[in-house]
Amino acid sequence: MSEMRVIGIRVEQPQNQPVLLLREEDGERYLPIWIGQTEATAIALEQQGVQPPRPLTHDLIGDIVTALGRSLREVRIVDLQEGTFYADLVFDQNVRVSARPSDSVAIALRAGVPIHAEESVLAEAGLVMPDEKEDEVEKFKEFLDTISPDDFKATDG
Repeated sequence: MSEMRVIGIRVEQPQNQPVLLLREEDGERYLPIWIGQTEATAIALEQQGVQPPRPLTHDLIGDIVTALGRSLREVRIVDLQEGTFYADLVFDQNVRVSARPSDSVAIALRAGVPIHAEESVLAEAGLVMPDEKEDEVEKFKEFLDTISPDDFKATDG
């Protein structure tokens, strides 16, 4: 299992589809995950330090967890099946709740907890981008120009 960090969100054109890019903390692999607009906005707002006047759904979830006396310990991206990623929210006492990776990352950023990806997920969908001297965001933009969500769907071959 590898700890991941959020590089950012980019909208893939012409489909107007947001992509979340994670990168291994101690490795070379990137993990692109196509996500919804709402989750992309929640992640981007948190990364930019924007405080909405009222709690967004991901803020509310964190408030509920705290009010119930629990704490989120980490987020794990645990599986990839037919192009769909799966994640677990891991709470104290090893209580796990299955969630979408996009929601999980939005919650993890707010809670300040680590994000991990299982080796099997990284082996299947992790990518190494060439030319390590380039800026990560620029590499991400170039990478998105060469792939589509269909590249991560299982085939019969």
